[in-house]
Amino acid sequence: IIFCSLILLNIISAEEDDIGNIIPDLKIRLLDGSTTTIHELVNDGPLMIDFWATWCVNCKKLMKYLDQYHEDYSDDGFKVLMINTDTPRSLGKVKSYVRSQGYKFYIGMDPNKVISKKLNGMVMPTMILVDKGGEVKWRHQGYIAGEEIQAKKQIKQLLEKNLEENIEG
Repeated sequence: IIFCSLILLNIISAEEDDIGNIIPDLKIRLLDGSTTTIHELVNDGPLMIDFWATWCVNCKKLMKYLDQYHEDYSDDGFKVLMINTDTPRSLGKVKSYVRSQGYKFYIGMDPNKVISKKLNGMVMPTMILVDKGGEVKWRHQGYIAGEEIQAKKQIKQLLEKNLEENIEG
């Protein structure tokens, strides 16, 4: 029980550790072979980063909602970057799964878990919401049905805040 409590405490504290910090400008190799960086993706609006793997059932459940948010809020500059952590041998599986689902969000590849370690995304799924300026605004690890509503709420709040700042500025 103590061990489980320590693990839970570690996960909860990890969720809060980087709120308010500027996310590192990591280079991302995308599924289509091109490369980008996190800061390039946040140039024109907020970004939701989510870590996933093909074996992660809860990741797949969350993906359909994140793809919908990617579509719904793209006019406001919002994007979703799904970072896959499958091994290099599973690349074909990743491509066929994404293709079969018709997802429109960005897919980053992290087969050696370099990005997931740097961004503390080893628990899957892990969502990190980053503002236009690169500031981490929200983080959540794990997924239980219904938590997509909280993610949507965080996205909408951030987009509304950005809209208010644009009107004032």
